[in-house]
Amino acid sequence: MTEMNDIPMRDVALWQPEVAMEERADGTVLIWRKDPLGAYPDRLSDRILNWGKIRPDHTWMAERNVDGDWVKIDYATLADLMPRVGTALLDHGLTVDRPLLILSGNSTGHAIAALSAQYVGVPSAAVAPVYALVSADFAKLRSIAAQITPGAIFVENATLYAKAITSVFDPDIPVFAVTGTLPDRAVLPWAHVMATPPAQKANDAMLATGPDTVAKFMFTSGTTGSPKAVIQTQRMLCANQQMVLNCYAYMRDEPPVVVDWAPWNHVASGSKVFNMVLYNGGTYYIDAGKPTPDGMKDTIRNLHDISPTWYFNVPAGYERLVTEMERDTALRDAFFRRVKMVFYAGAGLAAHTWQRLAALSVAATGQRVLLATGLGATETAPFALFCTEPQDAPGNCGIPAQGITMKLVPNGTKMELRLKGPNVTPGYWRDPQRTAEAFDEEGFYRMGDAMRFASPGDAARGFIFDGRTAENFKLRTGTWVAVGALRAALVDTLGGLMRDAVITGEDRAELGALLIPYRPAVEALVAGGADMDDATLFTHPALRKRLTDVLNAHAAQATGSASQFMRALILTTPLSFDAGKVTDKGSVNQRAVLHHRADMVARLYSDDSAVINLRPPSRT
Repeated sequence: MTEMNDIPMRDVALWQPEVAMEERADGTVLIWRKDPLGAYPDRLSDRILNWGKIRPDHTWMAERNVDGDWVKIDYATLADLMPRVGTALLDHGLTVDRPLLILSGNSTGHAIAALSAQYVGVPSAAVAPVYALVSADFAKLRSIAAQITPGAIFVENATLYAKAITSVFDPDIPVFAVTGTLPDRAVLPWAHVMATPPAQKANDAMLATGPDTVAKFMFTSGTTGSPKAVIQTQRMLCANQQMVLNCYAYMRDEPPVVVDWAPWNHVASGSKVFNMVLYNGGTYYIDAGKPTPDGMKDTIRNLHDISPTWYFNVPAGYERLVTEMERDTALRDAFFRRVKMVFYAGAGLAAHTWQRLAALSVAATGQRVLLATGLGATETAPFALFCTEPQDAPGNCGIPAQGITMKLVPNGTKMELRLKGPNVTPGYWRDPQRTAEAFDEEGFYRMGDAMRFASPGDAARGFIFDGRTAENFKLRTGTWVAVGALRAALVDTLGGLMRDAVITGEDRAELGALLIPYRPAVEALVAGGADMDDATLFTHPALRKRLTDVLNAHAAQATGSASQFMRALILTTPLSFDAGKVTDKGSVNQRAVLHHRADMVARLYSDDSAVINLRPPSRT
């Protein structure tokens, strides 16, 4: 029988790294690349204008219209629109202190607005739509508005966002709308804005921009508190894209084609994927889908239609996608037809999902396609570490990109990751205190992640994510619990039944877990499950028995109290976005759940009948 590792990899040109390492007397380790980063432009607009001249008719972006047809925009059109819209923004008095706030999902209008603002040196700030559409009190939207003091608002559908706009923003702030109206103020039609005659002042403003010009603000938030406005400069974005191109070297000869759903208010797609297409003269197909049962219908339709050359998704999306590809060979074959790399991020990919993706690739092409991940943050623009070496299982985040110095600092039993490079933010907008706290005495950004060598002492073999330093805790016995690795192992052990887990036990005698179910897998387990509501399905005896058996077996193999779960509780209601417990990509925030669902943690450690009490057999 042929082993998976014996099957050849699909050929793809990637970086050829030279890694250097230095160990200090205090245990700190520095890792960097000997191979240089290379030159990059002063501003992203330079690349766009270049493609507008040398490949004017090549499709830059495509979006389906109401009839389901792809409407395409080429590079020449984009290059023509930027000074037009930029002129309109300058006419309305927008500046770095009065930036453009964007209330929209991914759309061509959103993209043109953001790039036109960048063209004339006006930052934009794409806000998570849920802050305006799902939030009950608009608290985070108000905080964002107070931090950046927007000079105008771009909105895809004014009617859809009317309540948020009228509740939060002063009537004198101009609103540019593709469609819809507002009850208390006029809107400026986006078609009229795009038809603005270009003025010389727009080109003069573009020439005045440079590496230190603020390109946009991106918002990130922790367990509690308001979102932080992370400054993103032109140097950050351009240097980061040169790092990406050095890594994905095949894009020099093969401009990327992506089919992408991930939100642009998040750095993964809003900076990396969005700018990767622009930097390399590629094509971006906007996928209106999401990694949900209904949302995947759009994604599946789009992947039947367009075969990407590079693909990104979060683990929850891959879980649903592999299930569809296993029963739809046409989808499988279209997906793998020309894809050179399959990238996951946002959370740990379960080993069973990794294995199914690899098997699907082999079934479709006779080869394995590279499954890879990396590690970065909004503050690193985000590309920082990446793994290009084929792996047997998920988890290796790779090595630092060219131009980045990686520092590992002893922190208890962990090694804390810090980064320095041209892709790292200068700080948080109008917040010197948070900025100072984010950097160490040598100017390294404190990532808040722990890392460990994939192969002890050999930096070239990459690094394994070892959890968030703020997530780890001690049991009542004083024993440290490494949450990241434990959480990933638990989810993997549950074989796809649970999408994620929140680890509990801080200052308690034993470990527990709040389990977040993956409905399609539970439906397959429980007879008639597809017709049940969440509460009925997730409390079904068949699921409880399976979880009890699997968790008892897992606990029996544990090496001590820091890895032995003694209780579990299934969450039967969705986690709240407002409280920061889940991101708009579907990632679960461990600390936020523990903070805001203290009632569930207390219930887990009670005699409640819903709690799965685990008493693994003794090992002899």
